[in-house]
Amino acid sequence: MGQIFKLIKKKAPIIVIAILTGTLLLGIMAFKFIAEKEIAKVDEKKIEQYESNTQVILDTTMGSIVIELYQDKAPISVANFLDYLDSGFYNGTIFHRVIPNFMIQGGGFTEDMDEKKTGSPIKNEAGNGLPNLRGTIAMARTRIVDSATSQFFINTIDNFFLNHQDNSPDGYGYCVFGKVIEGMEVVDAIQNLPTGTYGYFEDVPLESVLIKTACRNNQSN
Repeated sequence: MGQIFKLIKKKAPIIVIAILTGTLLLGIMAFKFIAEKEIAKVDEKKIEQYESNTQVILDTTMGSIVIELYQDKAPISVANFLDYLDSGFYNGTIFHRVIPNFMIQGGGFTEDMDEKKTGSPIKNEAGNGLPNLRGTIAMARTRIVDSATSQFFINTIDNFFLNHQDNSPDGYGYCVFGKVIEGMEVVDAIQNLPTGTYGYFEDVPLESVLIKTACRNNQSN
């Protein structure tokens, strides 16, 4: 799938749309199916207010990634992400899906590719006006619009086709809720790792990239 963007040609717009749609559905979906009846919003009491944007640090086996969160634009997504982070949920998880010139995805699987139990899915805030630009972090989900739980991805290029287009299932997009402010070289190193197939999972790094710890940056707020 990393070859997908090499196939884009001006003479084949229909093929381009099909390719991009396939990448959208297959490239950054959370793996498990979530029934619509399970969709739930994060409790309002969990939405915190700060004078400045919260920063978090993902300390990985390939280096540290510092992310600034945009709670003013994506309060539900940020509250949800911080809830997982503060509980230690992300410690010991891996970047389980890596596609060069697209994104790196993590936040749901252990090094043995065991999926962690998550809380209820949250409301999709993709209509917040934040585009999927290089370095931004967004919520991964299934084909169901409001199905994001713990998994996230970091865009390694400008992925405009992932942005909110309309309120239809196909056009709703993926919610950006922050941006990498330090350690983009680590993200690039991860995206360039060789990958393979693990069971029915594709694009899995042959060398595990472990999130050793994920915590708030003490210098923020």
